[in-house]
Amino acid sequence: MVQFEKMIDLPEISTKKIVVKLTPKAEVLVKKGHPWIFDQSIAKQNTEGNSGDLVILFDNRKNKFLAVGFYDPFSPIRIKILQANKPANINADWFNSKIQEAYNKRKPLLETATNSYRLIYGENDNLPSLVADVYDNVLVVKLYAQFWFPYLKDILPELLATSNTDTLVLRLSRNVQKEGNEFGLHDGQVIHGELENEVVIFKEHGVLFSANVIKGHKTGYFLDHRANRKKVGEMSNQKTVLDVFSYAGGFSVHALAGGAKAVTSLDISAPALELAKENANLNPYTGKHYTIVGDAFDELEKLASQRTRFDIVVFDPPSFAKSAIEVDRAINSYKKLAVLGVKLVNRGGTLVLASCSSRVTADVFFELMEEVMQTTKTNYTVLEKTNHDIDHPIGFKEGAYLKCIYIRIN
Repeated sequence: MVQFEKMIDLPEISTKKIVVKLTPKAEVLVKKGHPWIFDQSIAKQNTEGNSGDLVILFDNRKNKFLAVGFYDPFSPIRIKILQANKPANINADWFNSKIQEAYNKRKPLLETATNSYRLIYGENDNLPSLVADVYDNVLVVKLYAQFWFPYLKDILPELLATSNTDTLVLRLSRNVQKEGNEFGLHDGQVIHGELENEVVIFKEHGVLFSANVIKGHKTGYFLDHRANRKKVGEMSNQKTVLDVFSYAGGFSVHALAGGAKAVTSLDISAPALELAKENANLNPYTGKHYTIVGDAFDELEKLASQRTRFDIVVFDPPSFAKSAIEVDRAINSYKKLAVLGVKLVNRGGTLVLASCSSRVTADVFFELMEEVMQTTKTNYTVLEKTNHDIDHPIGFKEGAYLKCIYIRIN
């Protein structure tokens, strides 16, 4: 394991091993590779567990090794699997092997003009509840469960070495911040190296952006739409573009860098739109950049009533369905957006609709968008359907959330 002299002292937390057997149904799912075990799926457990204890699972028929995972007493997902069907010694070497596997998947992306990427995507890279994003020479590690605290000494040096970064920032989700404070860890803490500026400039397919790695959403930026932003940028030469739910201007900036005549960024957050302007100004562009602050649905209705049209309209809303009971409402919201989109796109133009709601599957979303085209009697052509970029691999069904459809309005 690589040693780093400047890394802060990390907590020493003792853990133990717990032996567990599952219900038959849960056992089958684990054998098939599903990484989550809910509390009601535990049939037998030899002792009470603490966060970060290692769970060894044995099958019911032959009492053979089934899987190993982390115990989480604070979540209904009581066990998160690290490795199934083959015994493993969970230590620095094991973490390093998983990090190397993840890094190798990202290599094609790193051969492009890009120095920002997701190195670790939680369960999908066999490291549940942990995300590691790289922004130029800064590595941001975000923990979504406190069971990682006992293992930080093993995994953080390996992440630094593989990413070849100079600085490591630790981010903690809200549910683990309190526990982190008890161990001397806090959200936005610089664990290794020095951070000259909390705003880091990075490159995405040759286009410059900024990420606030201390206070920004998630780890500072949303990297998952990278390929779609590039695609929109390539489509935008001499076009007019409307970027709705623009946030920090990802699609807007690529469109401007791609030679758009005019780009309008629409978001409910004025500070986000200021960030979009700043990101745009990191790059040379000749087109006009307009902003609209307001509720997306209200502002889209206004634009439609004024018969304003664009060559490209991009809808990238936040998740409309964060729980199962919100799915129907989410579907209605997507329908409404698609109807408005048809009214706002020039004939021959392109409507780009995306969803990051994992509870609305890709099949449902794509069918829904085409259904709207048909019910509005729109002459259309589906140009392409996309999902996650290469650094957001899908390792299990629930790990898939992003989908995007490109529709030409004929």
